[in-house]
Amino acid sequence: MMNKKVIVIGAGIGGLSAAIRLQNAGYQVEIYEQGNQPGGKMHQLKADGYTFDVGPTLVMMPSVYREVFELAGRNPDDYIPMIKLDPMYEVYFKGDPMRHYRISSDLVDLMKMIEAKGSKNSSGFLNYLKSIYERYQVALKYFITRPFRCPSDIYNPFMLYQAMKLKTFSSAEKMMASFIPDEDIQRLFSFQTLYIGVSPQKGPSLYNIIPMIELLYGTWFIKGGMHTMAEQMAKLFQELGGTIRYRTRVEKIRTAGGKVIGITAAGQAIDAPYVICNADFPYAMRYLIDDNAVRGKYRSEKIDRMDYSCSCLLFYWGVGGKFPKLATHTFLISEDLDDNLKSIFDGRKLGDPSIYLHVPSQSDPAMAPEGKSSFYVLIPVSELGTAAYEWNEETIDEYREKAYAAISRIPGLEDVRNLVEVERIFTPENFEAEFSAYRGATFGLQPTLRQSNHWRPQSKCMQCEGLYFTGSSTHPGAGVPIVIEGGRICAEELRRDEKTDGFA
Repeated sequence: MMNKKVIVIGAGIGGLSAAIRLQNAGYQVEIYEQGNQPGGKMHQLKADGYTFDVGPTLVMMPSVYREVFELAGRNPDDYIPMIKLDPMYEVYFKGDPMRHYRISSDLVDLMKMIEAKGSKNSSGFLNYLKSIYERYQVALKYFITRPFRCPSDIYNPFMLYQAMKLKTFSSAEKMMASFIPDEDIQRLFSFQTLYIGVSPQKGPSLYNIIPMIELLYGTWFIKGGMHTMAEQMAKLFQELGGTIRYRTRVEKIRTAGGKVIGITAAGQAIDAPYVICNADFPYAMRYLIDDNAVRGKYRSEKIDRMDYSCSCLLFYWGVGGKFPKLATHTFLISEDLDDNLKSIFDGRKLGDPSIYLHVPSQSDPAMAPEGKSSFYVLIPVSELGTAAYEWNEETIDEYREKAYAAISRIPGLEDVRNLVEVERIFTPENFEAEFSAYRGATFGLQPTLRQSNHWRPQSKCMQCEGLYFTGSSTHPGAGVPIVIEGGRICAEELRRDEKTDGFA
Protein backbone atom coordinates (compact mmCIF):
# COMPACT_ATOMS: atom_id res chain seq x y z
CA MET A 1 0.00 0.00 0.00
CA MET A 2 1.24 3.52 -0.74
CA ASN A 3 2.10 5.55 2.37
CA LYS A 4 -0.77 8.01 1.93
CA LYS A 5 -0.98 11.17 4.03
CA VAL A 6 -4.03 11.79 6.22
CA ILE A 7 -4.69 14.97 8.18
CA VAL A 8 -6.95 14.77 11.23
CA ILE A 9 -8.47 17.99 12.58
CA GLY A 10 -8.73 17.67 16.35
CA ALA A 11 -7.29 15.24 18.89
CA GLY A 12 -10.65 14.36 20.38
CA ILE A 13 -11.48 10.73 21.06
CA GLY A 14 -13.09 10.17 17.63
CA GLY A 15 -10.10 11.68 15.85
CA LEU A 16 -7.61 9.68 17.92
CA SER A 17 -9.58 6.47 17.33
CA ALA A 18 -9.50 6.97 13.56
CA ALA A 19 -5.87 8.14 13.58
CA ILE A 20 -4.60 5.13 15.53
CA ARG A 21 -6.31 2.70 13.18
CA LEU A 22 -4.99 4.39 10.04
CA GLN A 23 -1.46 4.86 11.38
CA ASN A 24 -1.43 1.21 12.43
CA ALA A 25 -2.52 0.27 8.88
CA GLY A 26 0.44 2.10 7.33
CA TYR A 27 -0.88 5.58 6.61
CA GLN A 28 1.07 8.75 7.44
CA VAL A 29 -1.26 10.56 9.85
CA GLU A 30 -0.88 14.07 11.28
CA ILE A 31 -3.26 15.49 13.89
CA TYR A 32 -3.75 19.25 14.23
CA GLU A 33 -5.12 20.19 17.66
CA GLN A 34 -6.04 23.74 18.74
CA GLY A 35 -5.52 22.96 22.45
CA ASN A 36 -2.44 21.98 24.41
CA GLN A 37 -3.46 18.41 25.27
CA PRO A 38 -5.29 15.49 23.66
CA GLY A 39 -8.87 14.41 24.29
CA GLY A 40 -11.04 17.35 23.23
CA LYS A 41 -13.73 17.58 25.91
CA MET A 42 -11.96 14.67 27.64
CA HIS A 43 -9.68 17.43 28.97
CA GLN A 44 -8.04 17.78 32.37
CA LEU A 45 -7.65 20.60 34.89
CA LYS A 46 -5.07 20.76 37.66
CA ALA A 47 -5.19 23.25 40.52
CA ASP A 48 -3.24 23.30 43.83
CA GLY A 49 -2.70 19.54 43.84
CA TYR A 50 -6.28 18.69 42.74
CA THR A 51 -6.96 16.95 39.43
CA PHE A 52 -10.28 17.15 37.59
CA ASP A 53 -11.57 15.63 34.37
CA VAL A 54 -13.31 18.40 32.42
CA GLY A 55 -15.85 16.30 30.53
CA PRO A 56 -16.59 12.54 30.56
CA THR A 57 -16.13 10.70 33.86
CA LEU A 58 -17.92 7.35 33.71
CA VAL A 59 -16.49 4.33 31.86
CA MET A 60 -19.03 2.03 30.19
CA MET A 61 -18.35 -0.77 27.70
CA PRO A 62 -14.69 -1.17 28.79
CA SER A 63 -14.07 -3.68 25.99
CA VAL A 64 -14.37 -0.81 23.47
CA TYR A 65 -11.67 1.17 25.32
CA ARG A 66 -9.41 -1.87 25.46
CA GLU A 67 -9.85 -2.75 21.80
CA VAL A 68 -8.10 0.48 20.73
CA PHE A 69 -4.86 -0.83 22.26
CA GLU A 70 -5.38 -4.48 21.39
CA LEU A 71 -5.69 -3.71 17.66
CA ALA A 72 -2.09 -2.42 17.79
CA GLY A 73 -0.88 -5.51 19.65
CA ARG A 74 -0.65 -3.75 23.02
CA ASN A 75 -1.84 -4.87 26.46
CA PRO A 76 -4.50 -2.33 27.54
CA ASP A 77 -3.62 -2.84 31.21
CA ASP A 78 -0.24 -1.23 30.49
CA TYR A 79 -2.02 1.92 29.29
CA ILE A 80 -5.42 2.25 30.97
CA PRO A 81 -5.58 0.32 34.27
CA MET A 82 -9.25 0.08 35.31
CA ILE A 83 -11.17 -0.84 38.42
CA LYS A 84 -14.80 -1.92 38.50
CA LEU A 85 -17.04 0.22 40.71
CA ASP A 86 -19.51 -1.19 43.22
CA PRO A 87 -21.85 0.47 43.79
CA MET A 88 -21.90 1.81 40.24
CA TYR A 89 -23.45 4.95 41.67
CA GLU A 90 -25.89 6.21 44.28
CA VAL A 91 -29.07 8.14 43.53
CA TYR A 92 -30.96 10.58 45.74
CA PHE A 93 -34.42 11.83 44.82
CA LYS A 94 -34.86 15.23 46.35
CA GLY A 95 -37.88 15.66 48.58
CA ASP A 96 -38.56 15.58 52.26
CA PRO A 97 -37.19 13.15 53.16
CA MET A 98 -34.82 12.37 50.29
CA ARG A 99 -35.16 8.87 48.86
CA HIS A 100 -31.85 7.03 48.48
CA TYR A 101 -30.89 4.12 46.21
CA ARG A 102 -27.58 2.30 45.92
CA ILE A 103 -27.27 0.91 42.39
CA SER A 104 -25.18 -2.23 42.07
CA SER A 105 -24.41 -4.25 38.94
CA ASP A 106 -24.58 -7.36 41.15
CA LEU A 107 -27.92 -8.85 40.13
CA VAL A 108 -28.53 -10.31 43.60
CA ASP A 109 -28.17 -6.90 45.29
CA LEU A 110 -30.11 -5.18 42.55
CA MET A 111 -33.05 -7.59 42.78
CA LYS A 112 -33.26 -7.09 46.54
CA MET A 113 -33.72 -3.37 45.95
CA ILE A 114 -36.32 -3.81 43.22
CA GLU A 115 -38.22 -6.68 44.87
CA ALA A 116 -38.70 -4.43 47.89
CA LYS A 117 -40.97 -2.42 45.56
CA GLY A 118 -43.15 -5.47 44.81
CA SER A 119 -43.20 -8.33 42.31
CA LYS A 120 -44.77 -6.26 39.51
CA ASN A 121 -41.72 -4.03 39.53
CA SER A 122 -39.20 -6.87 39.69
CA SER A 123 -40.86 -8.92 36.92
CA GLY A 124 -41.29 -5.74 34.85
CA PHE A 125 -37.61 -4.92 35.35
CA LEU A 126 -36.54 -8.36 34.11
CA ASN A 127 -38.87 -8.06 31.12
CA TYR A 128 -37.34 -4.65 30.36
CA LEU A 129 -33.84 -6.18 30.39
CA LYS A 130 -34.92 -8.98 28.05
CA SER A 131 -36.66 -6.62 25.65
CA ILE A 132 -33.91 -3.99 25.51
CA TYR A 133 -31.13 -6.59 25.26
CA GLU A 134 -32.75 -8.09 22.15
CA ARG A 135 -33.07 -4.62 20.61
CA TYR A 136 -29.48 -3.80 21.58
CA GLN A 137 -28.20 -6.83 19.66
CA VAL A 138 -30.04 -5.65 16.54
CA ALA A 139 -28.79 -2.07 16.97
CA LEU A 140 -25.22 -3.23 17.52
CA LYS A 141 -25.13 -5.51 14.50
CA TYR A 142 -27.02 -3.43 11.95
CA PHE A 143 -26.92 0.24 13.04
CA ILE A 144 -24.28 1.31 15.58
CA THR A 145 -21.37 -0.43 13.86
CA ARG A 146 -22.06 0.38 10.20
CA PRO A 147 -22.19 3.53 8.07
CA PHE A 148 -25.06 4.71 5.88
CA ARG A 149 -23.62 6.14 2.68
CA CYS A 150 -26.73 6.20 0.57
CA PRO A 151 -30.49 5.72 0.98
CA SER A 152 -30.34 2.12 -0.23
CA ASP A 153 -28.16 1.24 2.78
CA ILE A 154 -31.24 1.64 4.98
CA TYR A 155 -34.21 1.69 2.58
CA ASN A 156 -34.23 -1.95 1.62
CA PRO A 157 -36.55 -4.71 2.89
CA PHE A 158 -33.98 -6.38 5.12
CA MET A 159 -32.84 -3.19 6.89
CA LEU A 160 -36.37 -1.83 7.25
CA TYR A 161 -37.30 -5.11 8.94
CA GLN A 162 -34.34 -4.69 11.34
CA ALA A 163 -35.36 -1.07 12.00
CA MET A 164 -38.85 -2.21 12.97
CA LYS A 165 -37.30 -4.48 15.61
CA LEU A 166 -35.78 -1.42 17.29
CA LYS A 167 -39.24 -0.03 18.17
CA THR A 168 -37.86 3.50 18.30
CA PHE A 169 -41.11 5.45 18.16
CA SER A 170 -41.75 5.53 21.92
CA SER A 171 -39.68 7.71 24.27
CA ALA A 172 -37.23 6.29 26.81
CA GLU A 173 -39.48 7.53 29.62
CA LYS A 174 -42.67 5.96 28.20
CA MET A 175 -40.98 2.66 27.47
CA MET A 176 -39.70 2.32 31.04
CA ALA A 177 -43.15 3.20 32.43
CA SER A 178 -44.68 0.44 30.29
CA PHE A 179 -42.59 -2.17 32.12
CA ILE A 180 -42.21 -0.79 35.66
CA PRO A 181 -45.06 0.72 37.75
CA ASP A 182 -42.89 2.41 40.41
CA GLU A 183 -41.95 5.95 39.40
CA ASP A 184 -38.61 5.98 41.23
CA ILE A 185 -37.46 2.77 39.55
CA GLN A 186 -38.63 4.07 36.16
CA ARG A 187 -36.51 7.17 36.61
CA LEU A 188 -33.53 5.27 37.98
CA PHE A 189 -33.30 3.59 34.59
CA SER A 190 -34.26 6.36 32.19
CA PHE A 191 -32.39 9.51 33.30
CA GLN A 192 -29.22 8.08 31.69
CA THR A 193 -30.25 9.47 28.28
CA LEU A 194 -28.82 12.73 29.65
CA TYR A 195 -25.38 11.06 29.32
CA ILE A 196 -25.73 11.76 25.58
CA GLY A 197 -27.54 15.09 25.94
CA VAL A 198 -31.17 14.18 25.26
CA SER A 199 -34.15 14.14 27.62
CA PRO A 200 -35.77 10.76 28.41
CA GLN A 201 -39.02 12.54 27.50
CA LYS A 202 -37.79 12.96 23.92
CA GLY A 203 -35.00 10.43 23.43
CA PRO A 204 -36.05 7.29 21.51
CA SER A 205 -36.74 4.29 23.75
CA LEU A 206 -33.74 2.50 22.24
CA TYR A 207 -31.53 4.69 24.45
CA ASN A 208 -32.69 2.63 27.39
CA ILE A 209 -29.79 0.43 26.32
CA ILE A 210 -27.59 2.81 28.36
CA PRO A 211 -28.71 1.64 31.83
CA MET A 212 -28.80 -1.93 30.47
CA ILE A 213 -25.13 -1.66 29.47
CA GLU A 214 -24.30 -0.37 32.96
CA LEU A 215 -26.15 -3.23 34.61
CA LEU A 216 -24.81 -6.02 32.40
CA TYR A 217 -21.22 -4.84 31.95
CA GLY A 218 -20.63 -2.60 34.95
CA THR A 219 -19.19 0.88 35.30
CA TRP A 220 -15.45 1.33 35.61
CA PHE A 221 -12.84 3.89 36.64
CA ILE A 222 -9.52 4.50 34.88
CA LYS A 223 -6.60 5.31 37.16
CA GLY A 224 -5.82 9.01 36.82
CA GLY A 225 -9.32 9.75 35.54
CA MET A 226 -10.81 9.69 32.05
CA HIS A 227 -8.11 11.95 30.64
CA THR A 228 -5.74 8.99 31.04
CA MET A 229 -7.58 7.37 28.10
CA ALA A 230 -6.92 10.41 25.92
CA GLU A 231 -3.28 10.67 26.99
CA GLN A 232 -2.66 7.00 26.37
CA MET A 233 -4.40 7.02 22.98
CA ALA A 234 -2.14 9.93 22.01
CA LYS A 235 0.88 8.02 23.35
CA LEU A 236 -0.04 4.92 21.33
CA PHE A 237 -0.59 6.98 18.20
CA GLN A 238 2.87 8.54 18.55
CA GLU A 239 4.47 5.15 19.31
CA LEU A 240 3.05 3.98 15.98
CA GLY A 241 4.79 6.90 14.24
CA GLY A 242 1.98 9.46 14.13
CA THR A 243 2.44 13.21 14.67
CA ILE A 244 0.32 15.55 16.83
CA ARG A 245 0.71 19.30 16.39
CA TYR A 246 -0.73 21.00 19.49
CA ARG A 247 -1.69 24.69 19.75
CA THR A 248 -2.33 24.70 16.00
CA ARG A 249 -5.78 25.90 15.06
CA VAL A 250 -7.22 24.80 11.70
CA GLU A 251 -8.89 27.71 9.93
CA LYS A 252 -10.11 26.05 6.77
CA ILE A 253 -10.64 22.74 5.00
CA ARG A 254 -9.37 23.33 1.46
CA THR A 255 -11.29 21.79 -1.43
CA ALA A 256 -11.24 22.06 -5.21
CA GLY A 257 -13.24 20.36 -7.93
CA GLY A 258 -15.17 18.16 -5.54
CA LYS A 259 -12.03 16.88 -3.79
CA VAL A 260 -10.27 17.78 -0.56
CA ILE A 261 -6.76 19.14 -1.10
CA GLY A 262 -5.73 19.88 2.50
CA ILE A 263 -6.19 22.43 5.25
CA THR A 264 -5.10 25.89 6.30
CA ALA A 265 -3.67 25.90 9.82
CA ALA A 266 -1.99 28.80 11.60
CA GLY A 267 -2.08 30.68 8.30
CA GLN A 268 -0.22 27.97 6.40
CA ALA A 269 -1.60 25.75 3.61
CA ILE A 270 -0.90 22.05 4.19
CA ASP A 271 -1.66 19.61 1.39
CA ALA A 272 -3.15 16.14 1.86
CA PRO A 273 -5.37 13.85 -0.22
CA TYR A 274 -7.41 12.84 2.86
CA VAL A 275 -8.78 14.97 5.70
CA ILE A 276 -10.70 13.67 8.72
CA CYS A 277 -12.56 16.41 10.60
CA ASN A 278 -12.99 15.70 14.31
CA ALA A 279 -14.11 19.28 14.96
CA ASP A 280 -17.80 19.44 15.92
CA PHE A 281 -19.73 18.80 12.69
CA PRO A 282 -22.03 21.89 12.84
CA TYR A 283 -19.04 24.10 13.66
CA ALA A 284 -17.07 22.62 10.74
CA MET A 285 -19.90 23.22 8.30
CA ARG A 286 -20.30 26.84 9.42
CA TYR A 287 -16.68 27.87 9.82
CA LEU A 288 -14.20 25.44 8.24
CA ILE A 289 -15.90 24.85 4.86
CA ASP A 290 -16.78 27.76 2.61
CA ASP A 291 -18.02 25.89 -0.47
CA ASN A 292 -21.80 25.32 -0.46
CA ALA A 293 -21.38 22.45 -2.91
CA VAL A 294 -19.29 20.66 -0.25
CA ARG A 295 -21.69 21.58 2.54
CA GLY A 296 -24.54 19.97 0.60
CA LYS A 297 -27.73 20.12 2.64
CA TYR A 298 -25.82 21.25 5.73
CA ARG A 299 -25.81 24.97 4.94
CA SER A 300 -26.16 27.61 7.63
CA GLU A 301 -29.97 27.60 7.61
CA LYS A 302 -30.11 23.81 8.08
CA ILE A 303 -27.44 23.87 10.80
CA ASP A 304 -29.41 26.45 12.78
CA ARG A 305 -32.66 24.49 12.47
CA MET A 306 -31.19 21.28 13.88
CA ASP A 307 -31.79 20.13 17.45
CA TYR A 308 -28.84 20.41 19.83
CA SER A 309 -28.07 18.51 22.99
CA CYS A 310 -28.11 20.12 26.38
CA SER A 311 -24.99 21.80 27.70
CA CYS A 312 -23.44 21.60 31.16
CA LEU A 313 -22.43 23.91 33.95
CA LEU A 314 -19.53 22.45 35.91
CA PHE A 315 -18.03 23.37 39.25
CA TYR A 316 -14.68 21.77 40.06
CA TRP A 317 -14.11 21.97 43.80
CA GLY A 318 -11.05 21.13 45.81
CA VAL A 319 -12.57 20.05 49.13
CA GLY A 320 -10.78 19.78 52.46
CA GLY A 321 -11.57 16.40 53.99
CA LYS A 322 -12.23 12.76 53.09
CA PHE A 323 -15.68 11.16 52.93
CA PRO A 324 -15.32 7.39 53.20
CA LYS A 325 -19.02 6.60 52.74
CA LEU A 326 -19.39 8.66 49.56
CA ALA A 327 -19.69 6.86 46.20
CA THR A 328 -17.47 7.78 43.25
CA HIS A 329 -20.65 8.78 41.34
CA THR A 330 -23.78 10.27 42.94
CA PHE A 331 -26.89 11.65 41.23
CA LEU A 332 -29.32 14.04 42.91
CA ILE A 333 -32.60 14.02 40.98
CA SER A 334 -34.90 17.06 40.97
CA GLU A 335 -38.10 16.76 43.00
CA ASP A 336 -40.01 17.90 39.90
CA LEU A 337 -38.00 16.03 37.28
CA ASP A 338 -40.54 16.63 34.52
CA ASP A 339 -40.25 20.40 34.85
CA ASN A 340 -36.47 20.17 35.30
CA LEU A 341 -36.12 18.29 31.99
CA LYS A 342 -38.50 20.63 30.16
CA SER A 343 -36.59 23.67 31.46
CA ILE A 344 -33.28 22.33 30.15
CA PHE A 345 -34.65 22.02 26.63
CA ASP A 346 -36.93 25.08 26.50
CA GLY A 347 -34.33 27.52 27.82
CA ARG A 348 -35.72 28.53 31.21
CA LYS A 349 -33.51 28.91 34.27
CA LEU A 350 -33.68 25.78 36.38
CA GLY A 351 -35.63 26.20 39.58
CA ASP A 352 -34.60 22.84 41.03
CA PRO A 353 -31.76 21.37 38.96
CA SER A 354 -30.71 17.74 38.95
CA ILE A 355 -27.05 17.44 39.90
CA TYR A 356 -24.32 14.88 39.26
CA LEU A 357 -21.49 14.65 41.79
CA HIS A 358 -18.32 12.82 40.78
CA VAL A 359 -15.55 12.33 43.34
CA PRO A 360 -12.60 10.77 41.46
CA SER A 361 -10.38 10.85 44.53
CA GLN A 362 -12.62 8.15 46.05
CA SER A 363 -11.24 5.72 43.44
CA ASP A 364 -7.82 7.31 42.96
CA PRO A 365 -6.59 9.25 46.02
CA ALA A 366 -3.73 10.70 43.93
CA MET A 367 -6.30 13.02 42.25
CA ALA A 368 -6.38 15.19 45.40
CA PRO A 369 -3.83 16.21 48.05
CA GLU A 370 -3.52 13.84 50.99
CA GLY A 371 -6.58 13.99 53.23
CA LYS A 372 -8.60 15.97 50.67
CA SER A 373 -11.10 15.30 47.84
CA SER A 374 -11.73 16.39 44.26
CA PHE A 375 -15.40 17.19 43.57
CA TYR A 376 -16.79 17.46 40.05
CA VAL A 377 -20.30 18.98 40.15
CA LEU A 378 -22.33 18.93 36.92
CA ILE A 379 -25.69 20.56 36.22
CA PRO A 380 -27.32 19.83 32.83
CA VAL A 381 -28.40 23.20 31.40
CA SER A 382 -29.67 24.68 28.13
CA GLU A 383 -27.31 25.13 25.18
CA LEU A 384 -26.61 28.72 24.16
CA GLY A 385 -29.07 28.83 21.27
CA THR A 386 -31.94 27.86 23.58
CA ALA A 387 -31.05 29.52 26.89
CA ALA A 388 -33.24 32.50 27.70
CA TYR A 389 -30.69 33.93 30.16
CA GLU A 390 -27.09 35.15 30.20
CA TRP A 391 -24.06 33.37 31.60
CA ASN A 392 -22.96 36.06 34.04
CA GLU A 393 -21.77 36.04 37.66
CA GLU A 394 -25.35 36.30 38.90
CA THR A 395 -26.39 33.14 37.01
CA ILE A 396 -23.33 31.23 38.18
CA ASP A 397 -23.83 32.32 41.80
CA GLU A 398 -27.46 31.26 41.66
CA TYR A 399 -26.61 27.78 40.40
CA ARG A 400 -23.71 27.43 42.83
CA GLU A 401 -26.08 28.07 45.74
CA LYS A 402 -28.49 25.45 44.40
CA ALA A 403 -25.61 22.98 44.12
CA TYR A 404 -24.50 23.65 47.69
CA ALA A 405 -28.06 23.30 48.98
CA ALA A 406 -28.54 19.93 47.26
CA ILE A 407 -25.14 18.38 48.00
CA SER A 408 -25.22 19.44 51.66
CA ARG A 409 -28.21 17.11 52.11
CA ILE A 410 -26.03 14.06 51.40
CA PRO A 411 -25.02 12.47 54.72
CA GLY A 412 -21.51 13.61 55.64
CA LEU A 413 -21.54 16.64 53.33
CA GLU A 414 -23.66 18.97 55.48
CA ASP A 415 -20.81 21.51 55.72
CA VAL A 416 -19.54 21.23 52.13
CA ARG A 417 -19.77 24.95 51.33
CA ASN A 418 -17.26 25.70 54.10
CA LEU A 419 -14.84 23.00 52.97
CA VAL A 420 -14.32 24.18 49.38
CA GLU A 421 -10.75 25.57 49.08
CA VAL A 422 -10.36 25.66 45.29
CA GLU A 423 -12.95 26.32 42.59
CA ARG A 424 -12.83 26.26 38.81
CA ILE A 425 -15.92 26.75 36.61
CA PHE A 426 -16.91 25.67 33.10
CA THR A 427 -20.03 27.11 31.46
CA PRO A 428 -21.62 26.49 28.04
CA GLU A 429 -19.64 29.51 26.82
CA ASN A 430 -16.43 27.72 27.77
CA PHE A 431 -17.46 24.62 25.81
CA GLU A 432 -18.07 26.83 22.78
CA ALA A 433 -14.85 28.85 23.11
CA GLU A 434 -12.39 26.11 24.13
CA PHE A 435 -13.70 23.08 22.23
CA SER A 436 -15.55 24.73 19.30
CA ALA A 437 -18.75 23.03 20.50
CA TYR A 438 -21.46 24.64 18.38
CA ARG A 439 -23.82 26.69 20.59
CA GLY A 440 -21.97 25.22 23.58
CA ALA A 441 -23.91 21.95 23.16
CA THR A 442 -21.70 19.56 25.12
CA PHE A 443 -22.85 16.40 23.31
CA GLY A 444 -23.26 17.87 19.82
CA LEU A 445 -26.41 17.24 17.82
CA GLN A 446 -29.26 15.86 19.91
CA PRO A 447 -29.85 12.15 19.15
CA THR A 448 -33.55 12.45 18.41
CA LEU A 449 -35.15 9.93 16.08
CA ARG A 450 -34.77 12.26 13.08
CA GLN A 451 -31.10 12.89 13.95
CA SER A 452 -30.03 9.27 14.44
CA ASN A 453 -28.68 6.49 12.21
CA HIS A 454 -29.01 7.41 8.50
CA TRP A 455 -30.51 10.82 9.37
CA ARG A 456 -27.38 11.80 11.30
CA PRO A 457 -24.33 13.27 9.53
CA GLN A 458 -22.20 10.37 8.29
CA SER A 459 -18.45 9.76 8.23
CA LYS A 460 -18.02 10.10 4.48
CA CYS A 461 -18.72 13.44 2.83
CA MET A 462 -20.62 12.45 -0.32
CA GLN A 463 -20.08 15.88 -1.90
CA CYS A 464 -16.27 15.90 -1.56
CA GLU A 465 -13.87 13.03 -2.18
CA GLY A 466 -11.29 12.49 0.52
CA LEU A 467 -13.21 14.31 3.29
CA TYR A 468 -14.51 12.46 6.35
CA PHE A 469 -16.06 13.35 9.70
CA THR A 470 -16.06 11.83 13.17
CA GLY A 471 -17.15 12.94 16.64
CA SER A 472 -20.30 13.13 18.75
CA SER A 473 -22.40 15.00 16.15
CA THR A 474 -21.84 12.28 13.54
CA HIS A 475 -23.10 8.71 13.29
CA PRO A 476 -23.29 6.64 15.48
CA GLY A 477 -23.50 9.43 18.09
CA ALA A 478 -22.31 10.70 21.46
CA GLY A 479 -20.89 8.91 24.49
CA VAL A 480 -17.22 7.88 24.70
CA PRO A 481 -17.50 4.23 23.52
CA ILE A 482 -19.86 5.26 20.71
CA VAL A 483 -17.47 8.03 19.59
CA ILE A 484 -14.58 5.52 19.65
CA GLU A 485 -16.73 3.31 17.43
CA GLY A 486 -17.42 6.31 15.18
CA GLY A 487 -13.66 6.73 14.75
CA ARG A 488 -13.43 3.09 13.65
CA ILE A 489 -16.22 3.57 11.10
CA CYS A 490 -14.50 6.71 9.81
CA ALA A 491 -11.15 4.95 9.34
CA GLU A 492 -12.83 2.04 7.57
CA GLU A 493 -14.73 4.38 5.25
CA LEU A 494 -11.48 6.05 4.22
CA ARG A 495 -9.76 2.70 3.61
CA ARG A 496 -12.78 1.47 1.65
CA ASP A 497 -12.48 4.46 -0.69
CA GLU A 498 -8.73 4.14 -1.06
CA LYS A 499 -9.06 0.53 -2.17
CA THR A 500 -11.44 1.60 -4.93
CA ASP A 501 -8.89 4.28 -5.92
CA GLY A 502 -6.34 1.52 -6.47
CA PHE A 503 -3.90 2.52 -3.73
CA ALA A 504 -4.30 -0.51 -1.46
